[in-house]
Amino acid sequence: MGIVAWLVLGLLAGAIAKAILPGRDPGGCVGTTLIGVAGAFLGGWLSSEFLDRPVQREFFDAATWGSAVVGALVLLVGYRLVFGNSRDR
Repeated sequence: MGIVAWLVLGLLAGAIAKAILPGRDPGGCVGTTLIGVAGAFLGGWLSSEFLDRPVQREFFDAATWGSAVVGALVLLVGYRLVFGNSRDR
């Protein structure tokens, strides 16, 4: 998959992660989107390095999507833990 496909996958993974973990995030919509893109890259890398599941060249591979969403969830939870819920007001 190319960079553009990973960006699209990351945007969608961020939206799915946000739907799974509702609530206000310190970075808002833009921050969540960037976390989704970074999570897609992180999930793909972790999947290929540690789970011996290389990223497929196909956009609609379930393992690729799963690793991207899990990566986005991990980063979103970490982001909330580090920066807190500063948008309570």
